[in-house]
Amino acid sequence: MANVESVSVIPKPPFASDVTLERELREFENLKPRLKEVWHAISLRDNEPHTSVVVPSLTLDQSELKKLDGASFYEERLLFLLIRLRNPRARVVFVTSQPVHPLILEYYFQLLVGIPGSHARSRLTLLCAYDASPKSLTEKILERPRLIERIRMGIQDPSRAYLTVFNSTPHERKLAVLLGIPLNGVDPELQYLGTKSGSRKAFREAGVSLPLGMEDLRSPEEVEDCLLDMKKQKPGLRKAVVKLNDSFSGEGNAIFRYPESNSPVAIHDAMRKLEFAVDWETYEDFFDKYSRMGGIVEEFLEGENKMSPSCQLRVDPHGETVPISTHDQVLGGASGQVFLGCLFPAADEYRLAIQEAGLKIGKVMAKKGVISRFAIDFLVVEDPKTKLSEIHALEINLRMGGTTHPFLALQFITGGQLDAKTALFVSPRGRPKFYRATDNLKSEKYKGLLPEDLIDILTHNGLHYTHNSESGVLFHLIGALSQYGKLGMTAIGNSREEVETIYNRTLQILDRETQYGR
Repeated sequence: MANVESVSVIPKPPFASDVTLERELREFENLKPRLKEVWHAISLRDNEPHTSVVVPSLTLDQSELKKLDGASFYEERLLFLLIRLRNPRARVVFVTSQPVHPLILEYYFQLLVGIPGSHARSRLTLLCAYDASPKSLTEKILERPRLIERIRMGIQDPSRAYLTVFNSTPHERKLAVLLGIPLNGVDPELQYLGTKSGSRKAFREAGVSLPLGMEDLRSPEEVEDCLLDMKKQKPGLRKAVVKLNDSFSGEGNAIFRYPESNSPVAIHDAMRKLEFAVDWETYEDFFDKYSRMGGIVEEFLEGENKMSPSCQLRVDPHGETVPISTHDQVLGGASGQVFLGCLFPAADEYRLAIQEAGLKIGKVMAKKGVISRFAIDFLVVEDPKTKLSEIHALEINLRMGGTTHPFLALQFITGGQLDAKTALFVSPRGRPKFYRATDNLKSEKYKGLLPEDLIDILTHNGLHYTHNSESGVLFHLIGALSQYGKLGMTAIGNSREEVETIYNRTLQILDRETQYGR
């Protein structure tokens, strides 16, 4: 009698109209264990067949997203997840709000070393909602049952599939249930841990230093009381930062400057002079959002030499906390707190120290049930007297962030890996790799440039990444270029000095090639 291989039968996912919240939560829990079964494939440890469904939705506060030019094109940042197609048995279903230009896809395919572009292309299902509205991509998908069905059709084997998202909310949870595949992201029930308030509580539990402050505030009156209390504890305090719980890129922060008098009336009057991260923010709008999402107040840490590094980690389905990377953040804007880009890896002086602090915090997150990729922002301040650096944890970003896609790009292009002992990324040739990345190359002169124009500029000026030298430039946000004059870039090299040379040369070439633009 012939042997019959047992096949697990996966129940067909329900229609959206059939799903009550109680059923959604129950089925979401039932899907979680299946993430363990495909984890080695997710972490690029094997070439087993699997399907990665990528929904790069920025399911964030819409009033905060309005501060981000070309926000809908930020979905393109996760095109670096096409790295999955390096596995010849893997499939990717990638969904966007608006169509991705064919030339942009070709740009990524030609970077996949060792895999013919046609072979990779045949294993990619690219779908689009054809919806440019400001709603999140996940909401758009949930409104389109036939699009959900098309996503299902792209999943070859639901038992070997998972959903990858930018951030997790109840919308992403519902989509995972409707697709019948586990969510490769944090359970939305644990979202609070990634807020500014939740972060501060996790830092205390992990025994990691954090600035003086208070969390779980909801009103201007509570903020004023906190500011008064902080001044009593630290009479020399000159500034504080008021932060929205769920803001991102530093654009939900406001600077408070203490008046000469520490009276409640003086504090109340000074509150009207808050310095917001963006010019069009108003006091009324800021505290309307503050009352809805909550927030914190914490001291503004002073120092002549201040650095803003971050540490990226992942808690896997087995509960293991794994370091991914460290970065120095490049900050700017009116408040000096807006994320503009990053340098990889973080500086030698504190790279291992923030990785160690990050692992302590990661263990707290794992204990609370987090299974996700996340980042922790720190502030390193040099004491002017002792010249020693003090490290303070600032916030947890319980989602992908501005450092995720450049690191994916480095993995995508080199096939290397992080050495946790040194916190350096090493290519297969044994070379430590460095990069500088930004989402904010922006100029009026860039407006009107088509993807074809950018590719011409790259080709004519030899800006492409080359595998022989293991250095060069990768671009993203290409879809935002024509309308917004905005582009993302990752300059990769074999030393910090080489990266700066490549980065600056690229800026010079773009300026020269567009000098007769607008």
